[in-house]
Amino acid sequence: MTGSFPRPGADPFTERTPRVVAARKLTRRAERDKTGRFLAEGVNAVEAALASGTVYELFVTERAAAAHAKLVSAAADSGVAVSLITDRAADGLSETVTPQGIVAVCALVDRPLATVLAGARLVVVLVDVAEPGNAGTVMRVADAAGADAVILAGDTVDPHNGKSVRAAAGSTFHVPLARERDTSAVLSALREAGLRTLAAHGYASLSLDEVTFDEPTAWIFGNEAHGLSETVLSAADEAVRIPLYGKAESLNLATAAAVCVYTSAMAAHRAR
Repeated sequence: MTGSFPRPGADPFTERTPRVVAARKLTRRAERDKTGRFLAEGVNAVEAALASGTVYELFVTERAAAAHAKLVSAAADSGVAVSLITDRAADGLSETVTPQGIVAVCALVDRPLATVLAGARLVVVLVDVAEPGNAGTVMRVADAAGADAVILAGDTVDPHNGKSVRAAAGSTFHVPLARERDTSAVLSALREAGLRTLAAHGYASLSLDEVTFDEPTAWIFGNEAHGLSETVLSAADEAVRIPLYGKAESLNLATAAAVCVYTSAMAAHRAR
């Protein structure tokens, strides 16, 4: 099966074309949840989306189609509808200051909690994380470290948010994701999956350099401003702090996640 490709000289879709209007609505979470679709913008995200087989339609400007001809042809050859759009339509689909002119409509990628935890040995859990850029960056860290899953618990932002997808730089389509509003259900599922739960906490008595990583682990990170609640901290197997050797009082969420998750990943690889 081959997808449709704009014929030479075809009139591009405008910001008023119904398919573009429908796609523009996917910048809102309610519409994403309603339709089961979201937007992936930019070359890196689109390449990853196409490789994952989740793309319904690809919108491209003439300039982007010329600059990324192989990518556009690969999309059409794989059965994806490719639609030419005006620069103004691209601006409407973009949430960036300088759009790349290439946007894919994709199926939501989150999976059931039990599915992503099956056989997992390294899991990253975000609880009540508010900033989509942080969520996307942590997904990228988890992907790079070889984590088996990322779980977005409580009131954590939607991983399909445009800013989150851009920050993840393609990792949205690489690492298995699950969403669960009931944080206690997530903690129970982690225990049932045989994972030791480590809660990142700046005031914990146990330091990261004192932890041994000899069993499957789930790292839990909290809200940027308020951290993890006492309920979550008490439910975790251990609360762990990152030792600070300089004068900085703390690390931001994404940096802390990178340090903790990579410490686990490197320990696991050394043990092989």
